[in-house]
Amino acid sequence: MAQIIATVATLLLLLASVLVVHFARREAAEIRRSTSDETHATREEARDLLSEAQRREERVAQRERDFASDHRAAQMYARALDERAAVIARDEKRLHVERGEIDRVRERRLAEIGGLTPAEAREELMAQQVKQARDAASGELRRIERATKESAEQRAREILVSAMQRQAARVASETSTTWIDLPSEEMKGRIIGREGRNIRAFESLTGVNVMVEDGVNAVQLSSFDVERREIAEVTLRDLVEDGRIQPQRVEAAYARAVADTEQRHLDAGLDAIDAAGVRGIPHEMVAVLGRLRLRSSYGQNVLAHLVESAQIAADIATALGADVELARHAAFLHDIGKAFTHEREGTHAAIGAALAAEHGEPPSVVNAIAAHHDEVPQTTLEGVIVQVADAVSASRPGARREDVDGYLERMEGLERLVAEHEGVVKVLAMAAGREVRVVVEPDAVDDDGTRELARTIAQHISRDFSFAGEIKVTVIRELRADAVAG
Repeated sequence: MAQIIATVATLLLLLASVLVVHFARREAAEIRRSTSDETHATREEARDLLSEAQRREERVAQRERDFASDHRAAQMYARALDERAAVIARDEKRLHVERGEIDRVRERRLAEIGGLTPAEAREELMAQQVKQARDAASGELRRIERATKESAEQRAREILVSAMQRQAARVASETSTTWIDLPSEEMKGRIIGREGRNIRAFESLTGVNVMVEDGVNAVQLSSFDVERREIAEVTLRDLVEDGRIQPQRVEAAYARAVADTEQRHLDAGLDAIDAAGVRGIPHEMVAVLGRLRLRSSYGQNVLAHLVESAQIAADIATALGADVELARHAAFLHDIGKAFTHEREGTHAAIGAALAAEHGEPPSVVNAIAAHHDEVPQTTLEGVIVQVADAVSASRPGARREDVDGYLERMEGLERLVAEHEGVVKVLAMAAGREVRVVVEPDAVDDDGTRELARTIAQHISRDFSFAGEIKVTVIRELRADAVAG
């Protein structure tokens, strides 16, 4: 039994060996076949590459042959050109000799006809030729000047039109009234107060007329003085927001509005700087610029005019290749002197230039400010651009109204006339100049003196101030006594 098992095991071992050898041979045959295929593919690829290389060599050889042929043709063409140039040079030399001979013959004939020597004939001929050349040059120069002038004018119009078209500024025209919306009709009654005491206190304190109309959920503030009107607007908005309106609160709101004036100037100046895209404005000049929001020139708001002028100047400078930032900066500051025209002597251009110099602005900016009304000559191209931008902004349709400034001057003149009287502390021209309220010092004018002063002022106005209609003069004498407990 053991022998049978051993025999079977031997047979199985032999069978396994045979199978291993069979599979090994088959795998080797497979590898040889795969290797042969790869070798064949490689040979085919090598033959393709060799064929492509041969074709490229043939193309390169053909290009070299073409280049050699073109080079030979170019050399032949160059030789032909040289020969042609030599022929032309010989012809020119021959023509020059012939022209000289013709000139000499002409000179002899002219000398014979005119009885002149050849030298004199040459001089006369040369003088005639010089005169003809000068006349021709003068005509050509005039033609060039006209063409240049027309071209310059056309280019200038194109630049100005382009600069104006880029501006989408609103028509900012100052008026003498301001509307304030109210939350309800009941607020009108609070503003008027019992027997009108609130509205009287408000008008006496601010110098601004308050007009209340039925059917309109708003009140209107009227005054020729934009500063008074602005303070009155802030005061009334504060009172409306609080809702509790009485004479004492009117005084408190008015005091807050006056105290916050500088901050409003500063905020307005910063907003204008951002709108104009200007950098490097000294901090001390920001509040001064903000004051211009309450100034107008022929009805045009001065601060809005500065912003618009800066933008126009930048556009023109870009078109002309000038210093854009310098033009923008100078145009933004060119009317800053109008903030002090009522306080300092001189024109606003001179005042503005001095102010800019005081705060370290460069000479080019100072000159542009001083020269924008031709009071001094411009020293830079940017100064001329500032003058042009100022004129463009001021002359656009709807920008200015001459009657506004005339009205303001008339009201200010009326107040100055009344303020000349002794004992007068405050003068308020109201109702478009139809009423003048005069606040007097109680220690200087007594009750009887108020009536006499009212008559005197009325006579003075009638005599020295021209006006249409009637002007009511109201003299107010108010005595207050304050004390602090505690």
